[in-house]
Amino acid sequence: MARAPFQVLVFPYRPTREGTFEYALLKRRDAGYWQPIAGGGEAHETILEAAQRETHEETGIPSDSFFRQLDTMEFIPVTEFKDSHVWGDHVYVIPQYCFGVLVKDGVLVLSHEHTAYQWLAYQPARRRLKYAGNRTALWELDRKVRGLPPRD
Repeated sequence: MARAPFQVLVFPYRPTREGTFEYALLKRRDAGYWQPIAGGGEAHETILEAAQRETHEETGIPSDSFFRQLDTMEFIPVTEFKDSHVWGDHVYVIPQYCFGVLVKDGVLVLSHEHTAYQWLAYQPARRRLKYAGNRTALWELDRKVRGLPPRD
């Protein structure tokens, strides 16, 4: 399947008994850092379909789970993708669309791309993220699932 020139980022989240939320981060096998679900779209997919497929492939979370598209979006240089040559010389950056996905039982089945996962409260999850755009998406998701406005 041809790789589409867009990326998705998906944060699994779940409510706790205390009325707060936890977020799952996955440890990348190839690079060793922690991140949410991330992957590229395929040529025939919508953004949501790519998020659903990547989520299911990387964690086993069902595709019919509740996905919340976020406003957070970032742009990534094509040089970050080994197959970027398929997009030609006119594509310099690709958009990354961000989502949250509600998880009911909290058990993830990892693909070969990851070595571990961990459920974390907002602050510990935020500190563990490598990229600023990931932190922004997590901030937005945390505010929205807690029913908080963008400003206090």
